[in-house]
Amino acid sequence: MNHQPQIVAVSGFSSNVGKTTLVCELLRQLPGWEAIKLTRGHYRSCGRDPAGCCVSDLLRDEPVVRSGREANYEAGKDTGRFWDSGASNVHWVIVKDGQVEQGINEALARVEAAGVIVEGNSFLEYVTADLSIMCARAQGGKIKPSARSVLASTDFLYLSTLGATSVTAKRQFEEFSAALTIGLDLDGLPIVTGEDVPLLLSRIYRWQKLAGSRRESSVEMKKTLLPLESATS
Repeated sequence: MNHQPQIVAVSGFSSNVGKTTLVCELLRQLPGWEAIKLTRGHYRSCGRDPAGCCVSDLLRDEPVVRSGREANYEAGKDTGRFWDSGASNVHWVIVKDGQVEQGINEALARVEAAGVIVEGNSFLEYVTADLSIMCARAQGGKIKPSARSVLASTDFLYLSTLGATSVTAKRQFEEFSAALTIGLDLDGLPIVTGEDVPLLLSRIYRWQKLAGSRRESSVEMKKTLLPLESATS
């Protein structure tokens, strides 16, 4: 992959913790960005969650990557919400457990924008994100093993407040985490809510500015080196 987009990862403790809502909020503030939705087949099955998005009939021997509006837009579904929030392109990666690395790399290779937001957990075992955000309910709930495994590489813990104030949400989460049998190694991890989205965006903008400066410096360096290379050839 020659083009290296900025990668923002949005992961979650479990389903229904505000991941898609946060991705959409970020996309609305990042015009031109793309989005990737990663779905692992074993997460949702018709037997366990009849109302869920069952993908068992979409799984293949190779990862499935559906890119473009015609391939993955459906009103109300996560990919449809990404489009409606202004994504310039959306890629839906559908994989089984052993296909995550290949699937996410195929999707990233299709990204043409300066940045992409990836919703999912397990891909972080294979890709280093420039900014990683973990979503959780303020009241707590189930924590997937995949969420625990990537928590150490997370930059922010984002709480879904469900209407509560930021102060109340953080207190609720502190009470939840204190009662866990197996504790969370937050290690000073910044905890944010919807009120702090501007802070997340400022991190993204700062990285973009630095990346742009590096690219300009690289171009100028190449221009400077060209005469020297010609003289020695």
